[in-house]
Amino acid sequence: MKSYHEMLDEAIRALPQEIVITHRFEVPKAKGHIQGNKTVVTNFNQIVGELRRDKDHFLKFLLKELATPGVFDGPRLVLGRKVSGAMINQKIQQYTDTYVLCGNCGKPDTQILTKPDGMYLKCTACGNERAIKL
Repeated sequence: MKSYHEMLDEAIRALPQEIVITHRFEVPKAKGHIQGNKTVVTNFNQIVGELRRDKDHFLKFLLKELATPGVFDGPRLVLGRKVSGAMINQKIQQYTDTYVLCGNCGKPDTQILTKPDGMYLKCTACGNERAIKL
């Protein structure tokens, strides 16, 4: 019979040398194309679903940051000018950092609360609450 220390050494040797860290939440990337003078984001509804935020709130932020008009066309978003995919993805990342991820623990388990004195981002994982604005 092996001693505790022998079994522990054996277990440590069996561990992989590199540990791969995977996150349960990844910031969604925009998919789309340029059509004439307009940009079409084909997976807009999917992005909103993954962020678990109100479609109108996200749209208002995106249009304001990109300084362009936009309309829904079924599940797609049609922007009124040519916008690079990198710029759209940068704005999605910015929205995620501000309105989705907790500033304390970094988890996406948050919700936006509206109180009489303003809007707050409340984390259901750690309980942190911070003021936000649009």
